Amino acid sequence: MCFGPSKAEKRAAAEARIAADEKKQEEINEKAKKKKEDIVVAIKESNTGGKGTGRGGSSSTSTKSSYGRESLMMAAGQGSQGFMGRYD
Repeated sequence: MCFGPSKAEKRAAAEARIAADEKKQEEINEKAKKKKEDIVVAIKESNTGGKGTGRGGSSSTSTKSSYGRESLMMAAGQGSQGFMGRYD
């Protein structure tokens, strides 16, 4: 008669699942780290760029985002009060 997998087979399967889960978590962490680095690079490049080219505003306005709205953070740093500057 067959009574299913033995204790050794069950233990081996559990260890394999744990190893697979650890590997998957490492891959997720590496992907998150790479994404974070890419975001930091993109932010630095956008801050060091020349004139702004917002879709809704003039190209000379550097506080405009790509959708033509003023950035809450950048507006405060450009000498104007801005939304975020009101709560300092």
